[in-house]
Amino acid sequence: MFLNDNFLLTTETARTLFHQHAKSMPIIDYHCHLDPKEIYENKPFRNLTEAWLSGDHYKWRLMRANGIPESHITGDAPDYDKFMAWAVTVPKTVGNPLYSWTHLELRRFFGIDELLNEESAPRIWEEVNRQLATPAFKRRSIIKNSNVKIVCTTDDPADSLEYHQLLKKEEQDFQVLPAFRPDKALNIDAPGFIDWLQRLEQAAGVQVRSYAALVEALKQRVDFFHEQGCRLSDHALDVLRYEAGDAAAVESIFAKRLAGSELSHAEITVYRTELLSALIGMYHEKNWTMQLHIHAYRNNNTLMFNRLGPDTGYDGLNDLPLTESLSRLLDRAESAQGLPKTILYSLNPNDYPSLLALMGCYQKDTPGKMQLGSGWWYNDTRSGMRHQLTMFADNSLLSRFVGMLTDSRSFLSYTRHEYFRRVLCELIGEWAERGEAPDDMALLGQMVEDIAYHNAAAYFGFPAVVAAE
Repeated sequence: MFLNDNFLLTTETARTLFHQHAKSMPIIDYHCHLDPKEIYENKPFRNLTEAWLSGDHYKWRLMRANGIPESHITGDAPDYDKFMAWAVTVPKTVGNPLYSWTHLELRRFFGIDELLNEESAPRIWEEVNRQLATPAFKRRSIIKNSNVKIVCTTDDPADSLEYHQLLKKEEQDFQVLPAFRPDKALNIDAPGFIDWLQRLEQAAGVQVRSYAALVEALKQRVDFFHEQGCRLSDHALDVLRYEAGDAAAVESIFAKRLAGSELSHAEITVYRTELLSALIGMYHEKNWTMQLHIHAYRNNNTLMFNRLGPDTGYDGLNDLPLTESLSRLLDRAESAQGLPKTILYSLNPNDYPSLLALMGCYQKDTPGKMQLGSGWWYNDTRSGMRHQLTMFADNSLLSRFVGMLTDSRSFLSYTRHEYFRRVLCELIGEWAERGEAPDDMALLGQMVEDIAYHNAAAYFGFPAVVAAE
């Protein structure tokens, strides 16, 4: 039966591990793209299209592959017509994880067992919209009812964090904490860099007329974020190149950019190397975890980028060299006794062996200090998760893995944690059934519970974490 209680759980060991150990564990969603303002305002969704399709480029890509016109994806078609376009697409997605995710969300959140297709869509639309209008489906209720204890949003250094502060004043069953994402500081060549600097000046209360002043302003923001409960940073390093420069060189590059002059690729690389190295030192001082998201290849379709902007489903994965630059970056921090806890994600799974080998060179003091990030984006599938877990186990300590995250803009994506936990139990169950792991439920059950929740709770050092019952 499709999506029955034991789907993906192909062995008795897997079924025991999931139902007795993984299933009821709380969730720490330590990396997502939810809007803290939406969480605070806690408004109901107007309908299923807003809750399910708005901003979801995973679904948009499949709808385009099914020949759906853009008017019914990101355009001005009525919400019902957009939902119907997705309903027409869903039966064609068999074999893609979105087929399972779509129906898992319908079942777990709305109690709907019916398959979504063109014939069932009107009934499902009416029933889900009826439920969405109730208090149980406001933003905060969805988080709470999904057994989520920590939500880490993704926030720019110039953000005020006003909604995080407002949420802290209200009693919740979960915490909403910021994560520090300074991509705009590093992207000195971006057209909006000067405008962003002005926002940073206002947030930090300092003038940024030099590189040294920029570093000081960012340090002030790191301090402020830490006071608000931030314990992670995050970087989108689509291209990672390393080239060191002295203080005078970086000041010259920064002054040149302020004057409106175009920078060379070499100058951009030196600036990014030095600023990222300075930030890494700040993270270490705060005992933060640094996340490096590597090798996305952004905005490939120029025509659609000009129409829709970024993050609309036109990104691919990169295959550039990685090891030398990443090694020099990490080694510089380690040589200065300033390498923080680090999670390395790559969108290109061909990078996993080199990342894992490099991780092992810098493990120190903290259990699992260097982590291979979970299967990310295009790897967020059963096969992608199994590959990441297998590579992690082959080359490090999977028992220390901090587990799954949603990396999502959707409040209905928490079922991905269930999906991941089933895949994890499936894999460990196979090891046990083949005799590669012992038939020891105490050992394996603890391993599953740790990966599902306890490792993240211990590793990130959040201000307070609600204990698992």
